[in-house]
Amino acid sequence: MELVDIGVNLTHASFRRDLDAVIERARAVGVSRMVVTGASVAASESARRLALRYPGMLYATAGVHPHDARHWDEKTPQRLSELALSPEVVALGEMGLDFNRDFSPRPEQEQAFEAQLELAAELGLPVFMHERDAGQRFVQILRPWRDRLGPAVIHCFTGSGEDLAAYLDLDLHIGITGWICDERRGLHLRELLRRIPLERLMLETDAPYLAPRTLRPPPKSGRNEPAFLLYVLSAVAASLELPPTVVAEATTRTARAFFGLA
Repeated sequence: MELVDIGVNLTHASFRRDLDAVIERARAVGVSRMVVTGASVAASESARRLALRYPGMLYATAGVHPHDARHWDEKTPQRLSELALSPEVVALGEMGLDFNRDFSPRPEQEQAFEAQLELAAELGLPVFMHERDAGQRFVQILRPWRDRLGPAVIHCFTGSGEDLAAYLDLDLHIGITGWICDERRGLHLRELLRRIPLERLMLETDAPYLAPRTLRPPPKSGRNEPAFLLYVLSAVAASLELPPTVVAEATTRTARAFFGLA
């Protein structure tokens, strides 16, 4: 069984000491490819360097997360464009809006989001997007650009049925994380999953965040890692009432086509 983790933050400091072991554990359970998320210019550069170290297994995105939008300046588009020329960089993002934590002012988040959509339209790369508590405004910004963009995914979807309907109407792919394994706040996703066409669904860990609460025993550090994608797969398959092998095959096929992975 083969899996693709479409969103993992392997540049995070928690992986600094044992990255090789983390990647080997992922490989051992069938996670054959991982897309390392770029959340700032510096993190995007680090993600690309990691992808160069593990060719054919790691890939990277290049973008500015809404949390980091306050650091956007006139040099940022050029630096992202240069990164996008690398074959290891398979999408632009993580871009979008986060009105839950507001680490960057909302007008600056919106400006950075739209600037990255424009860049994605120019470069023809897939789009890797983040949205939290900003669904209506997110759709308002994205909709005018959608016809000029290629494949686009909402990663770590945790929203409502109304949000999901809007995203599917915009022909977006949907990324599901270990949030679905959280009995406190993820139960609604189990029903919503049935509304997502299987060919639009992809799996991710968002490690080191969102460790599945179904992990037994839970990691003492609380750190998530790509090998735990199996728990996301299990919860998704159970929700869809499908064998895990069927979900694995479909989501892997979709991810490879979405990102153009070998």
